[in-house]
Order: sequence, then C-alpha cells, then structure tokens
Amino acid sequence: MGELLIELENVGVAFSAQRRVGSGRFWALEDVSLRLNHGERLGVIGRNGAGKSTLLRVLAGILKPDRGHMRRGVVSCQLLSLALGFTPYLSGRDNAILSGLMIGLRQRDIVARLPAIKEFSELGDFFEQPIASYSSGMVMRLGFSVAMQAEPDVLLIDEVLAVGDAEFQEKSGQALRERMRQGHTVVLVSHDETQVAALCDRLLWVEHGRSVLEGNRDEVFAAYHQGLDLATDPK
Repeated sequence: MGELLIELENVGVAFSAQRRVGSGRFWALEDVSLRLNHGERLGVIGRNGAGKSTLLRVLAGILKPDRGHMRRGVVSCQLLSLALGFTPYLSGRDNAILSGLMIGLRQRDIVARLPAIKEFSELGDFFEQPIASYSSGMVMRLGFSVAMQAEPDVLLIDEVLAVGDAEFQEKSGQALRERMRQGHTVVLVSHDETQVAALCDRLLWVEHGRSVLEGNRDEVFAAYHQGLDLATDPK
C-alpha cells in the first residue's frame, strides 16, 4: 500500500438552507470517512444527492469540514473542472491561457502548451474564435484539453468523462487511463459503473451524506446493488 495522502474521519459539511419558516442548516455530508493512498484509483458511487460532489470539494480544499477531522500530507489536489474561468467574448486561445492560470500553471508554461491544447481539442480554426460561437461540446473539449495540462498529486474527477461526441469521449477516457497508468492518484465520481469498474480498483459508497462502505471494487459494487434492490423492493 502506498503512502497515505489524505484521511477523513467522520467529516460533515453543512450549508445554510432557507425554509418557508425561518432558516436552518442542510448537511450535504454528515459522516464520511476514507483513506486515500498514493497511486490509488478510488471511485465514489452513490445515488443523486448523496454528497459525492461535496466530498470532492472537501478533498480539493475548496470546502472546509464543519465537523470531523481531515488529515493530509503536503499534496496538491486538482478538481477537474471544465470551462474554468471561461469568458464568452474571448477566443479559445485566450480562454485557454486564463483557465491554465486558474489551475496553477505559469503563463509561459501554458503558452508553450497551446499547440498541444489546440490539437487535442480538435477545434481547428475555431481556436482563434470567441467561444460564444462554440457549441457546448466544443467548450467542454477545450476545457478538458486545458485541465489535462496540470499535473497535481491527486486528480479529482466529477462526472466529466462524457465530453463531446463518442469519438472524443473515447479519446478523453484514454488520456485519463494513461495518466492513471503513470501512477497518478485519482478520485473519480461517476454514475457510469462501466467506467468506474474499468478505471478504479477501490470504491467508496456514499449514501445520504454518509460513507456506507469502502474497500474492494467488486465487494462494494455487490453491496451497493443489494442496497438498491432492497430500497426498491415493494414488500
């Protein structure tokens, strides 16, 4: 087992919630624990609203836990976020530079990588056009191409594998698989169980803001499916 990078113990995160009468707090995460070791590929599964995206934001350092404990080494974490900092009236080239700066790259480094970004995104002459003229798929392709330029210690992926058309989806998935084969530590949130099974060796099952089970991929999948069956059983 690799070096321990991040450990969460009984972590909870609350947001303010406006109600019809007064206000209160909504616990997006109530009690989540996990251990993430160097080189691991951890998949996070659970139904909509389970708290998976909030968990990634805690791991990224965007959100601070309201209770529980979080221990982490000196590691960099990047949440793979498409179209980060994009401005509609700027060209794809200019947006790539701005987005690269926002994910922590130096300007000279992102400028040097512009040809690779243009090639990978397959935007052609549109790379020099304002992204207001792009389709949503083109914007996502540009965003993915920029995001893949960063090399953090831990890559956090939130439902972004379905980028563009089927051909580009395969291309982007292959790029992620190659990064994983190079030993990068990855946490993946996805509803596509086929992708999770192909890319991850360990799973964390989160339900109603709580970690239910963490461990071997096949064992967690089996327990998760059994739980879904029990939840939908009319008896």
